[in-house]
Amino acid sequence: MTKELIDKLVDKNLEDVINIRRDIHAHPEIGMNEHRTADVVYKNLQGLGLKVEKGIGKTGVVALLEGKKEGKTILLRADMDALPINELTDLPFKSQNKDIMHACGHDVHTSILLGAAKVLSNMKDSIEGNIKFVFQPAEECNPTGGANYMIEDGVLENPKVDAAIALHVWDVPLGKVGVKKGAIMAQSDRIFIKVKGKSAHGSAPHQGVDAIVGAAHVITALQTIVSRNISPLDSAVVSLGIIQGGYRYNVIPDEVNLEGTVRTFAPHIAAMMPERIESIVKSICEALGCDYEFKYVNGYPLTYNDEELTEKVMESLKYSIGEENLIIPQYPATGGEDFSFFNQYIPCTFMWLGCKSEINEDCCVVHNPNFICDERAIPVGIKVLCNTAIDLLK
Repeated sequence: MTKELIDKLVDKNLEDVINIRRDIHAHPEIGMNEHRTADVVYKNLQGLGLKVEKGIGKTGVVALLEGKKEGKTILLRADMDALPINELTDLPFKSQNKDIMHACGHDVHTSILLGAAKVLSNMKDSIEGNIKFVFQPAEECNPTGGANYMIEDGVLENPKVDAAIALHVWDVPLGKVGVKKGAIMAQSDRIFIKVKGKSAHGSAPHQGVDAIVGAAHVITALQTIVSRNISPLDSAVVSLGIIQGGYRYNVIPDEVNLEGTVRTFAPHIAAMMPERIESIVKSICEALGCDYEFKYVNGYPLTYNDEELTEKVMESLKYSIGEENLIIPQYPATGGEDFSFFNQYIPCTFMWLGCKSEINEDCCVVHNPNFICDERAIPVGIKVLCNTAIDLLK
């Protein structure tokens, strides 16, 4: 009867949840500035019979449901922050904040978790244990991330959390959920490189040391790490997303700045990256007469799905959405996720919630200004969180 009751309660609350999602989507906020979003969350948690706290992890919100019977504690997490992207969709509830957009679906995650809180609070007397609803800020703020701040503020204690669950809208068919044991999202690190030369007139390059040429060789050589230093049976990504340098078309600049990202899935590969990257930068700069500065910043760890917990989650999914709607991806994604900080302390499972359909087939990839999420994913997400939480507590 649990599944049928959850379905009924989801239907009862769905219109309200969708309206909340659209309101949050229209008023997006960058990480650590989610003040309005946190207020919306806090307001909607009031009256549900939960213990609710604001200001956890700076702008986070936490609600605790204490079941009638004692038991374990399951943490359900949603991220709240948006991206510095100007929305280009024609949605009637598109962003009203210039150059800020929910292009990663965090508005959907927040509304789904609110929906789960509304549903599960109506089932409080039959729940064995506790459920923490964690609305987290700043998932997009690599390398720090909002999860760290919430952990520092004790979100895993009082009561002590036994396991954590989260989901993320994904380029997966609507109605389906993707989950796998082991690595599901990459370790996401950052690199900062400064190539330092000597300025000269563009007509007399021999009088200077060309930082642009040095940077160009560095950029090219870094691509050999994946192709020549890592086994074809393993995988990694080294990408440079920023190159800045120069003052004028006929002036050889003395400095070029590069910034990029490194994604890995295995500890031994992650460990070799800083030394290998700097070795390439150093050798090229020395050969071309340049100096350099190099900084490697460890960002989000590998998002790892605990095998035992994830097996239980998969069994729950087969019951809640049907075995035919459970997708077990062959490979992890190369994206990073600060939910990974939770799996440094407790067993975790991270899922991909399908939101791709005929209405958004060409605009379902996250982190782009045309991203659209099919809202029919929302009730699926609520049912997944509710059924999974209850099943794990049993």
